[in-house]
Amino acid sequence: MNPRTMGKARLVHERVYQVGGSSISDSRDCMVYLVVSKDMDLVLIDCGAGPGLEAIIRTMDATDLDPKWIRLLVLTHGHIDHIGAAAELVKAYGCKVVAHEGDLDAIEGRNMGRTAADWYSMEYHPVKVDDIIKGEETSRTVGDLELHFLHTPGHTPGSMVVYVDIGGKRILFGQDIHGPFDVSFGSDIEQWKISMGKLLALKADILCEGHYGIYRGRDSIAEFIQGFLDGAR
Repeated sequence: MNPRTMGKARLVHERVYQVGGSSISDSRDCMVYLVVSKDMDLVLIDCGAGPGLEAIIRTMDATDLDPKWIRLLVLTHGHIDHIGAAAELVKAYGCKVVAHEGDLDAIEGRNMGRTAADWYSMEYHPVKVDDIIKGEETSRTVGDLELHFLHTPGHTPGSMVVYVDIGGKRILFGQDIHGPFDVSFGSDIEQWKISMGKLLALKADILCEGHYGIYRGRDSIAEFIQGFLDGAR
């Protein structure tokens, strides 16, 4: 059996887990995170490219996190390594999809070029967004969790981050804050620089990034983000 189909989720922080990623589910997957309310309602942050979904579900099951409890599926932007499993997840478990209006064309399949599916030589299956995030910043409540959505365009027009405060710590889910940037994505370096400034101002205690891993401590997070800003000058 592939070792990526075995084992429990990685505990990131109190009620925060990593349940997918190249070492857990599939080499094409972004890092997939899960937040648990006190009532055991689940919020999934991105869902991988698709082929690794079975491994993600097994990882959740092994950690006693029933996928039937997923209330929200947050799609941080419209690239297939983050959204490819969304349609299958919704069909199987009925969770609601949340995404920013800036990437609707990609997520709902009206502009397949924006999904980066060609980069992965994969076919993307569109999904309908139930809750469209508009504007700069807003929030949603799931159980005792207050999820904050912050628009961070640059990598794609509708890129957004999610942050939540749990146990005195601010956890920031900043998927693909590093880029990359390409005209086919609708990337904008200058917008991205502004967005990175927004993230630095959040003073998060834990950063859960989409491909580079998990960073702890405000200084470590600031150094990580500033390093990419310095490299873009």
